[in-house]
Amino acid sequence: MRKITIALLGFLMTFSTSLVRADEGMWLPLLIERLNYVDMQKKGLQLTAEEIYSVNHSSLKDAIIQFGNGCTGEIISPEGLILTNHHCGYGNIQAHSTVDHDYLQYGFWAMSKEQELANPGLTAKFLVRIEDVSKQVLSEINKNLTEKERAAKADEVGKKIAEDAVKGTHYKAEVKMFFDGNEYYLFVYEIFLDVRLVGAPPSSIGKFGADTDNWMWPRHTGDFSMFRVYMGPDGKPAPYSKDNVPLKPKHYLPISLNGVKQGDYAMTMGYPGTTDRFLTSYGIKLALDVKNMSIVNIRGEKLAIMRQYMDASPAVRIQYSSKYAQTANYWKYFIGQDKQLKHNKVYDKKLTLENQFTQWVNQDAARKEKYGMALSYIAQAYDSLTKYEKLKWYFNECFGRGVEAVGLAWRFNSLVKLLDENKADDAKKIAAALKASLEKYFNDYNVNVDKHLMRSMIKMFFENVPADQQPAEFIKLINKNKKDYNRIAEKMYASTLFTDKAKLEKILDAPDAKVIKKDPVYQLASMLFENYINITKEKVAPNNEMLQKGNRLFVAGIREMQPDKKFAPNANSTMRLSYGQVLDYMPADAVHYDFRTTMLGVMEKEDPNNWEFVVPDKLKELYKNKDFGLYGEGETMPVCFLTTNDITGGNSGSPVINGKGELIGLAFDGNWEAMSGDISYEPTLQRTICVDIRYVMFIIDKYAGAKNIINELTYKAVR
Repeated sequence: MRKITIALLGFLMTFSTSLVRADEGMWLPLLIERLNYVDMQKKGLQLTAEEIYSVNHSSLKDAIIQFGNGCTGEIISPEGLILTNHHCGYGNIQAHSTVDHDYLQYGFWAMSKEQELANPGLTAKFLVRIEDVSKQVLSEINKNLTEKERAAKADEVGKKIAEDAVKGTHYKAEVKMFFDGNEYYLFVYEIFLDVRLVGAPPSSIGKFGADTDNWMWPRHTGDFSMFRVYMGPDGKPAPYSKDNVPLKPKHYLPISLNGVKQGDYAMTMGYPGTTDRFLTSYGIKLALDVKNMSIVNIRGEKLAIMRQYMDASPAVRIQYSSKYAQTANYWKYFIGQDKQLKHNKVYDKKLTLENQFTQWVNQDAARKEKYGMALSYIAQAYDSLTKYEKLKWYFNECFGRGVEAVGLAWRFNSLVKLLDENKADDAKKIAAALKASLEKYFNDYNVNVDKHLMRSMIKMFFENVPADQQPAEFIKLINKNKKDYNRIAEKMYASTLFTDKAKLEKILDAPDAKVIKKDPVYQLASMLFENYINITKEKVAPNNEMLQKGNRLFVAGIREMQPDKKFAPNANSTMRLSYGQVLDYMPADAVHYDFRTTMLGVMEKEDPNNWEFVVPDKLKELYKNKDFGLYGEGETMPVCFLTTNDITGGNSGSPVINGKGELIGLAFDGNWEAMSGDISYEPTLQRTICVDIRYVMFIIDKYAGAKNIINELTYKAVR
């Protein structure tokens, strides 16, 4: 009987996991009532569509913000308290950290509003409304326009629509393109300018597992941080001021302490960055042949260099912690994407769809006239673009976001041009802006790290980019120094202005184009950037236009070919909703991953000799005593769980919401087996990794003792 029971349980587990598919789609909240609402109800939604998205009444959308420029956050109290991921707040936590007050290592908790820390430049963007303006934009576009002219006209019309939409208000607006230029939507926002740091756990909790566990399951990371939105006394956005007051939000999310179980409804709302679900087989081939491993190789080198100096100096560790984390995240991402594109046979899937498309097009003369050239345009474009792909990524990774002195020097290019043109007033304004930016830049800069990066990056660029795509002056420089990259870096950094804040401030007080143009790092920056810009303009841009036209026609044709399919547009940093369930999965033969993790796993992973897996003593004590308060399940403390929601970068910090509109967790990662998901959704494998809201509350309450935060929240009763 025991054997039969175990066998039946195994069958049911396998059956449920394979039968229940993940839920593809990052949906515009405006359209969920028409496209998704019935399906959402079937999965367990108890809210009305109006309670999710409404222009005239408070709704869930009013609690969701774009946090800064690349993450999501949610309002969780009537006083504007923001919850987001630790890795989203990481740069701001780092900016406040010093060797004496290392908030990255030890955490930070404001025990009163007076202790909350200002973050210049950090914003909280609330969505006011969305409007379909496709007819308005497309009616102004003549079918005989070139793709470049078409884009310019769409931009012109979109800007006018956006300006009219916010005239006489303090709102901001933009019109965004969807479905590769086949649809356009207006987004109106209210952007708050005063966002203050409230709390963050130590990195040993908020970043537990670090690079080793990144994109992996099982996961045991308390990936959260807390901020607060402030408004002016008049209730409108205002720059930081002591007179500002906490935001009174239109809506905030209550906290559910009821936990999650297999099959529960789960919904995310947030600002996913970019997906490329309509990418063709030609794009897959280019990614596998050139793009992915180029990025991986360069970033691997940069990470090794930064880590060498970070390990040797606490001050450098703090300076470079955010840069290191940003570099590492997508270093591992592209390793995983490369692996899973191959494993999940994405190229073959794309090719099959393209063959079906070609067959469908050829069945009808009108279709052939309209869509017959779509794949030909795409093929021709990629044939040419492939030649310049290494230049693109080696330039961007080595110099665009690699050697910092080179990037800083290029920022002086516009100043030099204005000086050469005798436009003194404009030059004065640019000089003042550059000078104002130096304080923040040099706070996070170390000349020895950058010099080491210089010699490695110029070597990688020289050895990997085709010689006919490199500046002649650059090749001459390398050969003149007999490929002694260390010598080149030493000579440049011995005489450049761009590693010395005081020297730069002095030159900016009385800008002299001749002095700047003589600088060796400025000369290097000029030759590299101008070469890249010229090649892009002459060789790459025309093929990108051809690719855009091919993609626009292909996407329109695919949607027409499959009239019964509900298509979600690619992510483009606008608010989206995803709905699904809490669910386990089977990543490989004979391997089953449960839908949740607990603190037992934290203790099992502990390694005091590895910074990625250090466990704080107080956390170990709380675990030993099973002191979980309201947040545990008896002697078990849940940490993370899985859902079938569809997310990508930018969704970090998105609330995971149950069918009643209550907060049950924060989304913070995707899973390794579905790393190809931004390009091709993997319905049986795709999962969103979430930190359980109960673990978040446990850390705030029992670990940090921040009762002031706990008392500010609204809880739903435990079952």
